[in-house]
This record gives sequence, structure tokens and C-alpha cells, in this order.
Amino acid sequence: MFRTALLATALTVSLGACATSTGAMNEATRAVDGMVDGAVAEARLAAALSGPWRSADNVARDGYRHPRETLQFFGVMPGDTVVEITPGGGWYAEILAPYLREDGQYVAAVVDPMALPEGRGRDYQAKSRAGLEKLFAGAPAQYDRARVVAYDPASPRFGADASADAVLTFRNVHNWRANGQAEGMFEGFFDVLKPGGVLGVVEHRAAADVPADDKSGYVGQAQVVAMAQAAGFVLDATSEVNANPRDTKDHPNGVWTLPPGNRHDDADRARFQAIGESDRMTLRFRKPG
Repeated sequence: MFRTALLATALTVSLGACATSTGAMNEATRAVDGMVDGAVAEARLAAALSGPWRSADNVARDGYRHPRETLQFFGVMPGDTVVEITPGGGWYAEILAPYLREDGQYVAAVVDPMALPEGRGRDYQAKSRAGLEKLFAGAPAQYDRARVVAYDPASPRFGADASADAVLTFRNVHNWRANGQAEGMFEGFFDVLKPGGVLGVVEHRAAADVPADDKSGYVGQAQVVAMAQAAGFVLDATSEVNANPRDTKDHPNGVWTLPPGNRHDDADRARFQAIGESDRMTLRFRKPG
């Protein structure tokens, strides 16, 4: 009924200007379809954001991470296949997997622990993957259709070529640069995306370019753009939705000084809490085609 009413309104406007041409009718239909799709996406995203399955600690960070605005900026729709790169404890998985469950596909791309040498790195990745799989198994109504794909960071593949509508990564680029993996990761993103697909990047933003072995956790925005463009992407748009002008970016323990890391002396707690989480770039790239 909602779609029919909108279509009638759009057709009235179009017909008044263009008589009864087929082109006008098709244009009006497409416009209404877009309005309906947008309304469905908004309703499902609101339901995912307010879902009782989300942990209280994660919900408390919405004011810093702006998930509604970020996902809308990236243009993620309910029918999309979305690959999230190294989702960690599942902060965005709690939102994306239920949002995409009915018509789309959520894919969590995690590091394959067995692709790493024995040591802390392998143990950390094994623990991270186990935690994510436990999260998914514990709430099948939300996560039963989510997929976990393991990749080798030395030669990353995240699925079949041209199979994803969007690849999203949140605060990971600094790690790839430090490990000499950034170039291969961006090339892997390009391969898995369909022509016209979106790469969404959120990353701690340095004041200027930083060396690859920088330990602060920040990366220059121009550096991230250059890495994506070198892999074949086109910068589609930027957003300041995750910006934080209070972040001076000169903290003793880098971004981990700030919440939620809070690596600071107790005496400095009030000062760093007042700053909040890091200043972050939010970039939307597109695969040509």
C-alpha cells in the first residue's frame, strides 16, 4: 500500500510534466523503488542497532563509532553481501549480521591462525576466531546465516572474485602497514568486490603521513587513499562522521591511550576520558565498473 501510494504520487508529478510517456513512468517507478528500499533499509538498521543481543559495552560506544551514520555513508543495503575484515570481538558483527540476515550475507574474514608461525600472533588470532564463532553459535536467531572465512595475510583472499557488494574495515590499516601486508590486503579487497562495489574504511587519522613502522596506531589519510588507489580503487567520498577534533594525536601510548584502550596512569583518566575515542577518517572507495 505504501509503495502504491508513493508510485501514484510520483506518477502524477511525472505525467503532468511529460504526458504519459513510457520513459516518465519508468523513471517514476525507479524513484519510488528507491524510496521503498531506503525505508526498508532504515527500518532494518534501526532494529539491528536497538537489538537486545548487542552487548551493553558495545552500545555504550555508539556515540563514538556512529554505526548508523557510518553504514548509511557506505551505502550498505539489506540485500548486500558484505565482507568485514578482521571483525575482532564482533562489534560491527552484532549489527551487520542481523541487518543482512534475511536478504543479504554477512561474511567475517578472520586471519587463519595456522597461516602464522607459532607464537603470540597465532594464539591471539585463534582466540579471536574462537570468540567470534562462540558469539555466532550463542544466538542463532541473529547469526545462523553469518559466514566465517579464514585468510592468509601473506596472500589474502576473502571469497570468490567479484562476489561481494561491499568490503568494510574498521581500524585495521595501521596493523597491515606495520606488518608489510597493506598492499596485498587492498588488492584482495579489489578482487573480491563486484564491479561498482564499495570499500569502506574507518581508520585512526594521523595529523600527517607517518612511517610504516610508526607505533602510534595512526595513519595519514592521504596514505590510505594512495594505498587504495594503487590497488585500483577510486575515492568516491569522505565523511567526518567519526572525526574527533579533541584528539591531539600525541599521546604517550598512541591511540591506545584513549578509550577504549585506556593505557594511561589513573591520574590522567579524567583528561583522556574528556577527549574520548580517536579522531578517525571515514572513506568510501569504489571499484570501477
